[in-house]
Amino acid sequence: MRVLVVEDNPDLAGILRRGLAEEGYAVDVSLDGEDGLWRATTVDYDVVVLDIMLPGPDGLEILEAMRSAGRRAPVLFLTARDATEDRVRGLDSGADDYLVKPFEWDELLARIRALIRRGPQGTDGLLRYRDLELDPARKTVTRAGRAIPLTSKEFQFLAVFLHEPERVFSRTELIEKVYDDEFEGMSNIVDVFIGRLRRKLRTPGGPELLHTVRGMGYVLRDTESAPAGGDHAYA
Repeated sequence: MRVLVVEDNPDLAGILRRGLAEEGYAVDVSLDGEDGLWRATTVDYDVVVLDIMLPGPDGLEILEAMRSAGRRAPVLFLTARDATEDRVRGLDSGADDYLVKPFEWDELLARIRALIRRGPQGTDGLLRYRDLELDPARKTVTRAGRAIPLTSKEFQFLAVFLHEPERVFSRTELIEKVYDDEFEGMSNIVDVFIGRLRRKLRTPGGPELLHTVRGMGYVLRDTESAPAGGDHAYA
């Protein structure tokens, strides 16, 4: 799960980055409205934590630009404005939740989990493909009813595939979706995690779900649903 934090207080932004990273989220941070506006409208995030009072475009302007650009990620306003009219304005502007500073860390985490569960389209938040199911809020995965223990990064890679099953992702795309903007590793890290996931997802009598598409990347696809005579070679 990838989270954007737009917060102009460097100390609080650092606390949010470290704390959310410890919970297994990939976290990008913007310290002003200009950078926050660019990130929020150009990158797909699972949740955006957005201050209202920012240098440059404020949080309300950023949210409006996000929605105009078709970005449907849930937005949590995190702000010192605690007047009722401010809360009403924030929620009426299209925010999904509103939390006033100072806040309790456990409450922030609970609200983020709730937004992830709700999902961008107001669904139950569960990600499903064939007999595979991922619960982003509880961080659980099952296949054919069998619980599959995953590491934090394995979970994040699988969530990417389940958001868009049967779509081929390049290594670069997967890195951009799973790691924050400070990642400096090698692209072969993707191969390592895909190999682990492939082994963990296998089930007796069930089809292979994760496939390599030669020269292109990886795809979550039931082998029985692969198009006959297609142009891509799967492995």
